[in-house]
Amino acid sequence: MIPDPALVVLVGPSGAGKSTWASQHFRPDEIVSSDRLRAMAGSSEHDLDASAVAFKLLDEIVASRLQRKLTAVVDTLGFDDDRRLQHLQMAHESGLPAVVVLFAETDEVCRDRNRRKLRPVPAAVLTQQFRRLRQLNLEAEGWDLLLHPEPSLVSTVSSEVTPAPSGQTTGRFYLQLSRFPQDRPLGPWLREMAVEAERVGFAGLAVMDHLTQIPQVGREWEPIPEAYTTLAFLAATTNRLELGCLVTGARLRNPALLAKMLATLDVVSGGRAFCGLGAGWFDQELRAYGFGQTEKRFAQLEDTINILRRMWAPGKASYSGRVHSIVEAVCYPKPLHPIPILVGGNGEKTREIALRLADGLNLVGLTNAERLLPEVKEKAEGFAISVLDTPLIGKNRSEVAERVERWRGSRSAATFAKAHHSSTAADHLATYRLLHAQGCDRFFLAPVGLEEPGQLAEWEPVLTSWSS
Repeated sequence: MIPDPALVVLVGPSGAGKSTWASQHFRPDEIVSSDRLRAMAGSSEHDLDASAVAFKLLDEIVASRLQRKLTAVVDTLGFDDDRRLQHLQMAHESGLPAVVVLFAETDEVCRDRNRRKLRPVPAAVLTQQFRRLRQLNLEAEGWDLLLHPEPSLVSTVSSEVTPAPSGQTTGRFYLQLSRFPQDRPLGPWLREMAVEAERVGFAGLAVMDHLTQIPQVGREWEPIPEAYTTLAFLAATTNRLELGCLVTGARLRNPALLAKMLATLDVVSGGRAFCGLGAGWFDQELRAYGFGQTEKRFAQLEDTINILRRMWAPGKASYSGRVHSIVEAVCYPKPLHPIPILVGGNGEKTREIALRLADGLNLVGLTNAERLLPEVKEKAEGFAISVLDTPLIGKNRSEVAERVERWRGSRSAATFAKAHHSSTAADHLATYRLLHAQGCDRFFLAPVGLEEPGQLAEWEPVLTSWSS
């Protein structure tokens, strides 16, 4: 899988298919072609007198793109050792992976293609290129990845998804709704979004439990409906989706009342509730609404989990905690099924509480998941692990780039694209499969730019391929 962004250097004789392959797999503005620059600097791409200027421009463009963390595909013969190694060094200095793609078509195929060109390369020159190709020792140059132009090795540039590997039946996807419309009725929008999520194959739907929109998502005056009222509404409009918050801050809810709310949600939804909890971090919101102090948040999280367990068990519940206590509290009706409790967060204390008291841990962000999955799996075999992702999807690289430009705001395109691993359905599927192989059980997706229910159809290839 070719990383993105990256330096991609094409190497091969004339007629080997370098330019054709590049145009099929990368956007035009990612390809830095010596032929095209020769045409711009001279009379045509065959104007050899313009070569010096063309290659000077090529080096400058490659350097600029790499410095800005943008993919640069160098489309030349690739036989100039000094230039090739110079580009390799540029990539490493910019902190980007360096990929070399070797085109080793047979001499006969290259000669046949060459003969069909408007301006064929002289036969003797082509022979010299074949000889030069065989002298290369790219493995010794320090490239991060050496590829041959076989589609099976270049999954990141394909918009086609492949069926799930044999035996892959676990791993589920949940839609996370974080932003809500300001210019249309909320009820119909929620209903349509949930029905479409169910149709395309999501296993569940989650909302944030906040009273004010968080700065990572939008502005504080943007609408954000109360979470559990919203989930009750969604329970009445869906038949299959699991429903819950990702997550409820422990300082935001009285734990005994929360137990009652979740039990009721589970009953009215036919046993589809799950419970997401966190220690709570949004102090501005908590102060505005008059809730507890920051220094007690982990104690409150522990007390909340313990009280939920006792309230959902048979009979009356009593508990004396560091912050919260209950005395012979009752919770009827009881949940229809054991409501799973997952704790959200990446911090060490949060992870420790989750492993000790909860049923699962939700990590925030793919980078954190990749870093923390091995540690968590080692400490608790069979423990459920999920990840919250905020992906950007497009049907091809051009559409992905357009959407990055639309949503990136003041951040650079490269920074935004990396943060949301902006790519095609095939790329996202490959990423989630890798995380699943490392132990991730569930994926909560909060897609960038999700405004209309019809946009969820873009995720249908991922969901159907996963379960097929």
